[in-house]
Amino acid sequence: MKSEASLLVDPETQFEVIRALASPVRIAILRLLDFEGPKNINQLAEALKQPQSTISSSVQMLEAAGLLSTVTEKARKGSQKICTATCSEVLISLGKLRQETRENEIVVAMPIGLYTRWTVSAPCGLCSTEGIIGLLDVPNTFADPDRMKAGLLWFSRGYVEYQFPNNARLRNTDVSAIEVSMELSSEVPGTSADWPSDISLEINDVDVATWTSPGDFGDKRGVFTPPWWKLAGSQYGMLKTWRVHGDGSYVDGVKVSNVRLGDLALEEHHSIRVRIGVREDANHPGGINIFGRGFGNYDQDIILRII
Repeated sequence: MKSEASLLVDPETQFEVIRALASPVRIAILRLLDFEGPKNINQLAEALKQPQSTISSSVQMLEAAGLLSTVTEKARKGSQKICTATCSEVLISLGKLRQETRENEIVVAMPIGLYTRWTVSAPCGLCSTEGIIGLLDVPNTFADPDRMKAGLLWFSRGYVEYQFPNNARLRNTDVSAIEVSMELSSEVPGTSADWPSDISLEINDVDVATWTSPGDFGDKRGVFTPPWWKLAGSQYGMLKTWRVHGDGSYVDGVKVSNVRLGDLALEEHHSIRVRIGVREDANHPGGINIFGRGFGNYDQDIILRII
Protein backbone atom coordinates (compact mmCIF):
# COMPACT_ATOMS: atom_id res chain seq x y z
CA MET A 1 0.00 0.00 0.00
CA LYS A 2 1.05 3.56 -0.62
CA SER A 3 -0.07 6.48 1.54
CA GLU A 4 -0.07 10.06 0.25
CA ALA A 5 -1.48 13.29 1.63
CA SER A 6 -2.65 16.45 -0.04
CA LEU A 7 -4.50 19.51 1.16
CA LEU A 8 -7.59 20.83 -0.61
CA VAL A 9 -7.84 24.58 -0.05
CA ASP A 10 -10.89 26.77 -0.36
CA PRO A 11 -9.33 30.23 -0.93
CA GLU A 12 -12.41 31.96 0.50
CA THR A 13 -12.08 30.32 3.90
CA GLN A 14 -8.41 29.24 4.08
CA PHE A 15 -6.59 32.37 3.00
CA GLU A 16 -3.91 31.77 5.64
CA VAL A 17 -2.71 28.81 3.55
CA ILE A 18 -2.48 30.95 0.42
CA ARG A 19 -0.57 33.60 2.35
CA ALA A 20 1.83 31.04 3.82
CA LEU A 21 2.68 29.78 0.33
CA ALA A 22 3.46 33.27 -0.99
CA SER A 23 7.19 33.03 -0.25
CA PRO A 24 10.04 31.29 -2.10
CA VAL A 25 11.70 30.44 1.23
CA ARG A 26 8.58 28.82 2.66
CA ILE A 27 8.02 26.88 -0.56
CA ALA A 28 11.64 25.69 -0.40
CA ILE A 29 11.16 24.53 3.20
CA LEU A 30 8.11 22.46 2.27
CA ARG A 31 9.81 20.94 -0.76
CA LEU A 32 12.89 20.01 1.24
CA LEU A 33 10.84 18.41 4.02
CA ASP A 34 8.70 16.53 1.52
CA PHE A 35 11.75 15.25 -0.39
CA GLU A 36 14.17 14.51 2.45
CA GLY A 37 11.93 14.06 5.48
CA PRO A 38 11.90 15.75 8.92
CA LYS A 39 14.62 18.29 9.76
CA ASN A 40 15.37 20.69 12.58
CA ILE A 41 15.71 24.46 12.22
CA ASN A 42 19.51 24.36 11.96
CA GLN A 43 19.42 21.75 9.22
CA LEU A 44 16.87 23.74 7.24
CA ALA A 45 18.88 26.94 7.58
CA GLU A 46 22.07 25.21 6.47
CA ALA A 47 20.47 23.42 3.52
CA LEU A 48 18.68 26.53 2.26
CA LYS A 49 21.48 28.96 3.15
CA GLN A 50 19.13 31.20 5.11
CA PRO A 51 19.44 32.84 8.55
CA GLN A 52 17.95 30.82 11.40
CA SER A 53 15.66 33.74 12.21
CA THR A 54 14.19 33.61 8.70
CA ILE A 55 13.66 29.85 8.91
CA SER A 56 12.11 30.09 12.39
CA SER A 57 9.57 32.73 11.37
CA SER A 58 8.77 30.83 8.17
CA VAL A 59 8.25 27.58 10.07
CA GLN A 60 5.94 29.36 12.51
CA MET A 61 3.79 30.67 9.65
CA LEU A 62 3.70 27.31 7.87
CA GLU A 63 2.71 25.54 11.07
CA ALA A 64 -0.08 28.04 11.75
CA ALA A 65 -1.43 27.31 8.26
CA GLY A 66 -1.33 23.56 8.86
CA LEU A 67 1.31 22.94 6.19
CA LEU A 68 3.86 21.47 8.58
CA SER A 69 3.97 20.17 12.13
CA THR A 70 6.70 20.46 14.75
CA VAL A 71 7.77 18.57 17.84
CA THR A 72 10.37 19.64 20.39
CA GLU A 73 13.01 17.06 21.23
CA LYS A 74 16.05 17.02 23.48
CA ALA A 75 19.31 17.94 21.80
CA ARG A 76 22.92 17.73 22.92
CA LYS A 77 22.61 21.31 24.10
CA GLY A 78 19.08 22.20 25.12
CA SER A 79 16.26 21.30 22.75
CA GLN A 80 15.53 21.33 19.04
CA LYS A 81 12.37 21.74 16.98
CA ILE A 82 11.83 18.97 14.42
CA CYS A 83 9.73 19.97 11.40
CA THR A 84 7.65 17.59 9.26
CA ALA A 85 5.59 18.41 6.16
CA THR A 86 1.91 17.50 6.59
CA CYS A 87 1.15 17.11 2.88
CA SER A 88 2.93 16.50 -0.41
CA GLU A 89 0.69 18.69 -2.53
CA VAL A 90 -1.74 21.58 -2.14
CA LEU A 91 -4.85 21.78 -4.32
CA ILE A 92 -6.59 25.15 -4.59
CA SER A 93 -10.23 24.86 -5.59
CA LEU A 94 -11.54 27.84 -7.54
CA GLY A 95 -14.90 26.19 -8.14
CA LYS A 96 -17.99 26.16 -6.00
CA LEU A 97 -17.44 23.54 -3.31
CA ARG A 98 -20.57 24.37 -1.42
CA GLN A 99 -24.18 25.11 -2.05
CA GLU A 100 -26.68 26.32 0.50
CA THR A 101 -30.22 25.06 0.22
CA ARG A 102 -31.93 26.54 3.26
CA GLU A 103 -31.00 29.05 5.91
CA ASN A 104 -30.40 26.31 8.47
CA GLU A 105 -28.76 23.78 6.13
CA ILE A 106 -25.40 23.75 4.35
CA VAL A 107 -24.74 21.30 1.53
CA VAL A 108 -21.33 20.55 0.02
CA ALA A 109 -20.96 18.42 -3.12
CA MET A 110 -17.47 16.91 -3.36
CA PRO A 111 -16.34 15.23 -6.61
CA ILE A 112 -15.11 11.72 -5.81
CA GLY A 113 -11.66 12.43 -7.26
CA LEU A 114 -10.94 15.32 -4.89
CA TYR A 115 -9.73 13.13 -2.03
CA THR A 116 -6.89 14.67 -0.03
CA ARG A 117 -5.44 11.54 1.57
CA TRP A 118 -5.49 7.93 0.49
CA THR A 119 -4.10 4.45 1.07
CA VAL A 120 -5.30 1.83 -1.41
CA SER A 121 -4.37 -1.65 -2.59
CA ALA A 122 -4.98 -3.46 -5.88
CA PRO A 123 -7.15 -4.30 -7.62
CA CYS A 124 -7.78 -0.58 -7.91
CA GLY A 125 -8.36 2.13 -10.47
CA LEU A 126 -10.09 5.31 -11.55
CA CYS A 127 -11.92 6.39 -14.65
CA SER A 128 -13.67 9.46 -15.99
CA THR A 129 -16.64 9.56 -18.32
CA GLU A 130 -14.11 9.59 -21.18
CA GLY A 131 -11.81 6.72 -20.22
CA ILE A 132 -9.42 5.08 -17.77
CA ILE A 133 -7.23 7.42 -15.70
CA GLY A 134 -3.61 6.30 -15.44
CA LEU A 135 -2.87 2.59 -15.02
CA LEU A 136 -5.16 -0.09 -13.67
CA ASP A 137 -4.20 -1.91 -10.46
CA VAL A 138 -1.36 0.54 -9.71
CA PRO A 139 -1.99 2.36 -6.39
CA ASN A 140 0.30 5.23 -7.42
CA THR A 141 -2.26 6.14 -10.08
CA PHE A 142 -4.38 7.60 -7.27
CA ALA A 143 -1.86 10.50 -7.24
CA ASP A 144 -2.55 11.31 -10.92
CA PRO A 145 -3.72 14.95 -11.26
CA ASP A 146 -6.45 13.74 -13.61
CA ARG A 147 -8.08 12.03 -10.63
CA MET A 148 -10.12 15.22 -10.26
CA LYS A 149 -12.09 14.09 -13.33
CA ALA A 150 -12.94 10.70 -11.82
CA GLY A 151 -16.52 9.48 -12.00
CA LEU A 152 -15.76 6.01 -10.67
CA LEU A 153 -13.01 4.71 -8.40
CA TRP A 154 -12.41 1.34 -6.80
CA PHE A 155 -9.94 -0.50 -4.59
CA SER A 156 -9.66 -3.68 -2.55
CA ARG A 157 -8.47 -2.40 0.85
CA GLY A 158 -7.67 0.99 2.30
CA TYR A 159 -9.46 4.33 2.16
CA VAL A 160 -9.89 7.69 0.51
CA GLU A 161 -10.35 10.79 2.66
CA TYR A 162 -12.07 14.05 1.74
CA GLN A 163 -11.69 17.44 3.39
CA PHE A 164 -14.89 19.50 3.48
CA PRO A 165 -15.04 23.13 4.64
CA ASN A 166 -16.68 23.45 8.05
CA ASN A 167 -18.88 26.43 7.23
CA ALA A 168 -20.98 25.92 10.35
CA ARG A 169 -17.94 26.73 12.50
CA LEU A 170 -17.05 29.74 10.38
CA ARG A 171 -20.55 31.14 10.84
CA ASN A 172 -20.78 30.11 14.47
CA THR A 173 -24.09 28.36 13.80
CA ASP A 174 -25.59 25.50 15.79
CA VAL A 175 -25.50 22.02 14.27
CA SER A 176 -28.13 19.38 15.03
CA ALA A 177 -26.91 16.68 12.63
CA ILE A 178 -24.36 15.90 9.94
CA GLU A 179 -25.10 13.69 6.97
CA VAL A 180 -22.91 12.04 4.30
CA SER A 181 -24.34 10.29 1.24
CA MET A 182 -22.77 8.54 -1.75
CA GLU A 183 -23.38 5.69 -4.20
CA LEU A 184 -21.42 2.56 -3.24
CA SER A 185 -20.95 -1.12 -4.01
CA SER A 186 -18.50 -3.92 -3.30
CA GLU A 187 -15.62 -4.58 -5.70
CA VAL A 188 -14.82 -7.96 -7.26
CA PRO A 189 -13.08 -8.79 -10.56
CA GLY A 190 -16.04 -8.92 -12.92
CA THR A 191 -19.22 -8.53 -10.88
CA SER A 192 -21.19 -10.53 -8.33
CA ALA A 193 -24.43 -9.55 -6.61
CA ASP A 194 -23.42 -11.82 -3.72
CA TRP A 195 -20.08 -10.35 -2.63
CA PRO A 196 -20.44 -8.70 0.79
CA SER A 197 -18.05 -5.97 1.84
CA ASP A 198 -17.83 -4.02 5.10
CA ILE A 199 -17.55 -0.35 4.12
CA SER A 200 -16.65 1.97 7.00
CA LEU A 201 -17.11 5.71 7.39
CA GLU A 202 -15.05 7.95 9.67
CA ILE A 203 -15.53 11.64 10.39
CA ASN A 204 -12.68 13.59 11.97
CA ASP A 205 -10.92 10.30 12.85
CA VAL A 206 -14.02 8.98 14.64
CA ASP A 207 -15.33 5.60 13.47
CA VAL A 208 -18.99 6.41 12.79
CA ALA A 209 -20.40 3.14 11.46
CA THR A 210 -19.87 0.28 9.02
CA TRP A 211 -22.35 -0.73 6.33
CA THR A 212 -22.13 -4.12 4.62
CA SER A 213 -22.60 -3.85 0.88
CA PRO A 214 -24.33 -6.97 -0.47
CA GLY A 215 -22.44 -7.11 -3.76
CA ASP A 216 -20.93 -5.62 -6.91
CA PHE A 217 -23.73 -5.02 -9.40
CA GLY A 218 -23.36 -5.65 -13.12
CA ASP A 219 -26.66 -7.22 -14.19
CA LYS A 220 -27.55 -4.13 -16.23
CA ARG A 221 -25.90 -0.89 -17.27
CA GLY A 222 -26.08 1.94 -14.76
CA VAL A 223 -28.47 4.72 -15.69
CA PHE A 224 -25.60 7.20 -16.12
CA THR A 225 -22.71 4.80 -16.79
CA PRO A 226 -21.13 5.72 -20.17
CA PRO A 227 -21.45 3.29 -23.09
CA TRP A 228 -17.69 2.75 -23.39
CA TRP A 229 -17.48 1.21 -19.89
CA LYS A 230 -17.53 -2.57 -20.26
CA LEU A 231 -20.82 -4.17 -19.28
CA ALA A 232 -18.89 -6.85 -17.36
CA GLY A 233 -17.61 -4.16 -14.98
CA SER A 234 -19.26 -2.52 -11.97
CA GLN A 235 -22.32 -0.66 -13.27
CA TYR A 236 -24.08 0.91 -10.31
CA GLY A 237 -24.28 0.92 -6.54
CA MET A 238 -26.66 1.70 -3.72
CA LEU A 239 -27.19 5.24 -2.46
CA LYS A 240 -26.27 5.16 1.23
CA THR A 241 -26.64 7.92 3.82
CA TRP A 242 -24.78 8.09 7.12
CA ARG A 243 -26.33 10.54 9.59
CA VAL A 244 -24.93 11.53 13.00
CA HIS A 245 -27.38 13.03 15.53
CA GLY A 246 -27.13 13.98 19.15
CA ASP A 247 -28.39 10.51 20.10
CA GLY A 248 -26.31 8.31 17.80
CA SER A 249 -25.47 7.39 14.21
CA TYR A 250 -27.76 6.03 11.52
CA VAL A 251 -27.46 4.48 8.07
CA ASP A 252 -30.57 5.08 5.97
CA GLY A 253 -32.56 5.90 9.09
CA VAL A 254 -31.55 2.78 11.05
CA LYS A 255 -29.48 3.34 14.18
CA VAL A 256 -26.17 1.51 13.85
CA SER A 257 -23.88 2.99 16.52
CA ASN A 258 -23.79 5.19 19.60
CA VAL A 259 -21.39 7.73 18.07
CA ARG A 260 -22.96 11.12 18.75
CA LEU A 261 -22.59 14.49 17.11
CA GLY A 262 -20.54 15.79 20.04
CA ASP A 263 -17.97 13.02 19.51
CA LEU A 264 -16.99 14.61 16.18
CA ALA A 265 -15.81 17.86 17.84
CA LEU A 266 -16.97 19.91 14.85
CA GLU A 267 -16.50 23.15 16.75
CA GLU A 268 -12.75 22.46 17.03
CA HIS A 269 -12.02 21.97 13.32
CA HIS A 270 -11.93 24.36 10.36
CA SER A 271 -12.60 21.41 8.08
CA ILE A 272 -14.53 18.15 8.27
CA ARG A 273 -12.56 15.08 7.23
CA VAL A 274 -14.61 12.21 5.83
CA ARG A 275 -12.87 8.86 5.28
CA ILE A 276 -14.51 5.97 3.45
CA GLY A 277 -12.96 2.56 2.89
CA VAL A 278 -12.49 -1.11 3.73
CA ARG A 279 -10.34 -2.02 6.73
CA GLU A 280 -7.72 -4.76 6.74
CA ASP A 281 -9.51 -6.48 9.63
CA ALA A 282 -13.01 -6.25 8.10
CA ASN A 283 -15.18 -9.34 8.54
CA HIS A 284 -16.17 -9.02 4.87
CA PRO A 285 -13.21 -7.41 3.04
CA GLY A 286 -14.94 -7.27 -0.33
CA GLY A 287 -13.54 -4.03 -1.74
CA ILE A 288 -15.36 -0.84 -2.67
CA ASN A 289 -16.64 1.07 -5.70
CA ILE A 290 -17.50 4.75 -5.29
CA PHE A 291 -19.70 6.16 -8.05
CA GLY A 292 -19.71 9.88 -8.83
CA ARG A 293 -21.11 12.07 -11.56
CA GLY A 294 -21.38 10.32 -14.91
CA PHE A 295 -21.56 6.79 -13.46
CA GLY A 296 -24.06 4.61 -11.64
CA ASN A 297 -27.71 5.34 -11.03
CA TYR A 298 -27.64 8.67 -9.18
CA ASP A 299 -25.24 11.04 -11.00
CA GLN A 300 -24.13 12.78 -7.81
CA ASP A 301 -20.94 13.70 -5.99
CA ILE A 302 -20.29 12.82 -2.36
CA ILE A 303 -22.77 14.99 -0.48
CA LEU A 304 -22.09 16.42 2.98
CA ARG A 305 -25.07 18.06 4.64
CA ILE A 306 -24.77 20.10 7.84
CA ILE A 307 -28.15 20.59 9.49
